[in-house]
Amino acid sequence: MTSLGKLARTTAIKLIAAYLLVFAVFAGSLIGYLGWHTQRLVTRQASEAIQSDTDFLKGQFERGGLSRLVQVVNRRSRAPDAGLLLLTSFNGEPLAGNVLNLPLNFLSQEGWQEIDYLRSDDATRPPSRALVHVVYLPGEFRLLVGRDVVEREELRKIIIGPVVWGLVLLVVLGVAGGIFVTRRVLKRIDQMTATSESIMAGNLSGRLTVAGTGDEFDRLALSLNAMLERIEALMVGLKQVSDNIAHDLKTPLTRLRNRAEDALRTARDDEDWRAATEQTIDESDGLIRTFDALLMIARVEAGQGRSAMQPVDLAETTTGVAELYEPLADEQGLDLDVTIDGPLMVLGVRELLGQALSNLIDNAIKYGAPDVPGARGRITVSASREGDMVRLAVADSGAGIPPEERAHVLQRFVRLEKSRTQPGSGLGLSLVAAVVQLHGGAMRLEDSAPGLRVVIELPAEVEMEDAAATSPEDAAL
Repeated sequence: MTSLGKLARTTAIKLIAAYLLVFAVFAGSLIGYLGWHTQRLVTRQASEAIQSDTDFLKGQFERGGLSRLVQVVNRRSRAPDAGLLLLTSFNGEPLAGNVLNLPLNFLSQEGWQEIDYLRSDDATRPPSRALVHVVYLPGEFRLLVGRDVVEREELRKIIIGPVVWGLVLLVVLGVAGGIFVTRRVLKRIDQMTATSESIMAGNLSGRLTVAGTGDEFDRLALSLNAMLERIEALMVGLKQVSDNIAHDLKTPLTRLRNRAEDALRTARDDEDWRAATEQTIDESDGLIRTFDALLMIARVEAGQGRSAMQPVDLAETTTGVAELYEPLADEQGLDLDVTIDGPLMVLGVRELLGQALSNLIDNAIKYGAPDVPGARGRITVSASREGDMVRLAVADSGAGIPPEERAHVLQRFVRLEKSRTQPGSGLGLSLVAAVVQLHGGAMRLEDSAPGLRVVIELPAEVEMEDAAATSPEDAAL
């Protein structure tokens, strides 16, 4: 397709053509109405003047007869601003006036007419157009009184000429402007198309050009670039997950196979077979838990739990989870302190929030023991309202996580070297981060001096919180 054909088929050109047509029709109609109204006004003024002159001349005839009328007509016809005046006999013979070469049958009809005429005072002038009134007088005399309407014709020419040229100029400028604008639009669209084709070819790092003008194309480009960055991050995450699954699940699968092979080779009685079977089941359960965690993270990141969100009292959820883990923490030599300033209403999924909090407390129990042998550690769980946000924090007194590793540990299957000896799959914090993102919150890892402090901030449900804080007695009042 040629560039001209491509240009002609664009939506911008079609819109410009439609706007030009509408504007041309509107402008032509408006100017036509103004011209018609102006001509009508000129004609009405001429008619009123003619009627006034006719009444005056008829009065002169009634008072002084034909001779007086002839004198008045001759005198008035020689005036500089005289209109058309003509007095004839019944057979059309001129008696007085300033009009020449009228059709013979013209005066045979009484009333209003428009005629072409020649003035007797300047026979060299071309014929003019006039509005006249023919009146029959007693004695079969004819009196013609008229006014030149050449101004009306000139006005029509004055109006029609600029209107035609104005419309032509409008169309030319509109088409030129439309082509200019459309070419710029097509250039931006072609750039977006080229970038999109590059991305579809596999170049996920491609981004749409932002001109910096802040127009619709810039806003669209910024939105699409943000979407592309998200897609690229998801694709990179998917690749990392695939690599991590292949790497981190290979060890338990290999161990599972070796134990089964060792059982086939060395087991001699039912107890050996039972022990091997129990170990195989334990390894299988661990693999199932890993895949369950992966599925839950994938579902949360896909936003599947968003439709099930409802007002949840995070203070009540936090208290329940902390009570569940308190005996386990005590067995590990850790004191679990809980500080809740409730109620703390948020919009979310109770099960996912409880799972995220369980992962945080479970990690604190695993890695929160102090480095001093025999010393008793402490885990602090707190929840409070901070402005428009609900802040939940879980802190321990363990070794903590170095600042350079804190962003890294939120990825799937990432485990620090010190935690390799502890049971787990490296998916706990990844699940917490996904749940926080689903709920529109923020998560950060801080230094608890010593230990690690995980802070989660979620948007508060103000109305629900106020309703929960109002007692029945207050409501009755």
